Amino acid sequence: MHTISDATLLAYIEESLPLEQMTNLEVMLRQNGDLQSRLRELIAKRESGVHSIGDIWRRHRISCPTREELGSYLLGAMTDEKRDYIKFHIEEIGCRYCQSNLSDLSDSHHKEAVSARRKKYFQSSVGRLKTEG
Repeated sequence: MHTISDATLLAYIEESLPLEQMTNLEVMLRQNGDLQSRLRELIAKRESGVHSIGDIWRRHRISCPTREELGSYLLGAMTDEKRDYIKFHIEEIGCRYCQSNLSDLSDSHHKEAVSARRKKYFQSSVGRLKTEG
């Protein structure tokens, strides 16, 4: 069995690991009393107010793009460098928070596009509709 880092356990507590890694770690925790003890110690340390820079970084999602940046990513309206970072963050790092935001924005973007298309069709046919009178 490979060693699980404190950073990974803290990410588990924050539910910020990719789903597959969360599942695997949960199985390991159920089977390993020492790992459970380490997790309890980290939780107690965190609740006592002892924080590392890494804890603060993860908790405040400093590396996560904003919703506005994710929207620009969906529209393809950003530099290649920024696009590559967001793609890496979502696909390689597997940030569930950003994946969820991106999914929400994709759904919203799709609904807005359908609504705009309907409005355009309606406006283009207004002159062709006969009114009864």
